[in-house]
Amino acid sequence: MSGAPGRFVRVDGVPLHVVVEGRGPVCVLSAGLAMAWFDWDEVAALLVAAGRTVVRFDRPGHGLSAPAAEPPTAAGEARRIAGLLHALSPDGTAAGVTVVGHSIAGFHAEAFARLYPERTAALVLVDSSVEEAPRALLPAGVRTGAALALGRFLTAAGLPAALGPLARRAVVRASRTGGGDPAARDLVRRCYRTGRVCRGVLLENSRYTDAAAEVRALRATHPLTAPTTVLAGHDGSTGRGALRWLARQAELADRLGARFEAVEPAGHLVMLDRPDQVARAVVGGVARGGAPARPPGLRTVTRRDQPRA
Repeated sequence: MSGAPGRFVRVDGVPLHVVVEGRGPVCVLSAGLAMAWFDWDEVAALLVAAGRTVVRFDRPGHGLSAPAAEPPTAAGEARRIAGLLHALSPDGTAAGVTVVGHSIAGFHAEAFARLYPERTAALVLVDSSVEEAPRALLPAGVRTGAALALGRFLTAAGLPAALGPLARRAVVRASRTGGGDPAARDLVRRCYRTGRVCRGVLLENSRYTDAAAEVRALRATHPLTAPTTVLAGHDGSTGRGALRWLARQAELADRLGARFEAVEPAGHLVMLDRPDQVARAVVGGVARGGAPARPPGLRTVTRRDQPRA
């Protein structure tokens, strides 16, 4: 089995797996539910070639990061990004970053841009989750408890070890317009055979509507000052569902005062189908917003706290 790149950085007591590459203005990439740092491989390579420092990390319970110490929130994930940047650059030289969020991580990226405007050079939302009127049917504690119980049951039954990689491959294939899962098989097995990732995905998903409601509330109290781009994946079809998704993404862009761009052909995993278009949006976001961030000087020597499955 090949070793995974990167190091582990302890943020708020949780060891996070992080990969830092390149040199120049800083971009932070956060993937959607159940995805990992390697899903940004092609985007990261293009950004490094364009003269950017790329920071990829796994949220708690995802990829190689340790389990979450508490249920996630949008503000909490924004603080996690801020804490990670501080750990990598204690002197604050990574002051202005482009934060990129895919799917549910779009909530976290937007929360970061609103709560830390002085640290945000640009915001890019990649086929971000959209909830116009988030409402949960059950209390948060009940949903969280059920997710934790289900995660323990599935792990004890051995389902992640038996079916985790297959489930990952199937989801990726269904979320693209063409091609399968480009991730290395050993990395997929290393991440998705663990109960840790199964439990992390269930826990984060249990708080989905809460995160959506939290971001909606932030929009009323914390203005978005960074130049923003909304990328929407579209497979090129004229089906009602596909067109409705484009319309919702366009409405999100209007609400945020953002630039809107339909990415075609692309499924939900836009960074796999069209990494070139994602990279252009990231590089262009800072250019539209004025001066780029200062050279980052990020430290890549960090703690090596290995999470346990």
